[in-house]
Amino acid sequence: MKIVINGEGIQIPDTVITVSLLLKHFELEQKVVIVELNQTILDKAMHAETVLSDGDRIEIAHFVGGG
Repeated sequence: MKIVINGEGIQIPDTVITVSLLLKHFELEQKVVIVELNQTILDKAMHAETVLSDGDRIEIAHFVGGG
């Protein structure tokens, strides 16, 4: 499946079918992240049931500590 993440077109495995699986694929499932799918911010509770489609545009923001 081809999707756009943070402005970059990428190919992801066909087994990555939900937002939660996408976060796991990129090893972000344990981080605090904000996910926007096709210009709609998703509630974290919706990650497991939100199915991805070819051509989806996703923005992922995660927080980095430090000073």
